[in-house]
Amino acid sequence: MRKRIDLNSEQDTIDLAHYIAPLLGPGSVVTLAGELGSGKTFFVKALGAFLGVPDEIDSPSFVIFKEYHCGRYPFYHLDLYRLKHEDELLDLGLLDMIENGITIIEWPEVAENFLPYQNLRLYFGFEAKQRYVEIDADEKLQEYFN
Repeated sequence: MRKRIDLNSEQDTIDLAHYIAPLLGPGSVVTLAGELGSGKTFFVKALGAFLGVPDEIDSPSFVIFKEYHCGRYPFYHLDLYRLKHEDELLDLGLLDMIENGITIIEWPEVAENFLPYQNLRLYFGFEAKQRYVEIDADEKLQEYFN
């Protein structure tokens, strides 16, 4: 089941991150797909802030992933835009990340077959000047997005 939410302002994206943050914990995987400039990294920054990440979060496009700390567990931010094959994921230690912290993956398409599960799949998009997000939640989180 997919739920669409219109994002009429940056505050709407911040509010979405505020809503989602308490639903996540170690082992959570959130994937973010969508066009360039659709708000994925802005969402990650807001989410990290609500989870207690004290550092400035920026896009890991060139380093592929960054690790932050949000209290008792790590917050992993991956950007797989530059990866072309699943084989390139093995060197990242992705499965260890998933088990130990909250993992947020931008441009997850190359990892789709590699991920054991995804708690939330978010697709950010545009229609004319209207930004939106479509949310697909796993069984454990579906009740929060009805």
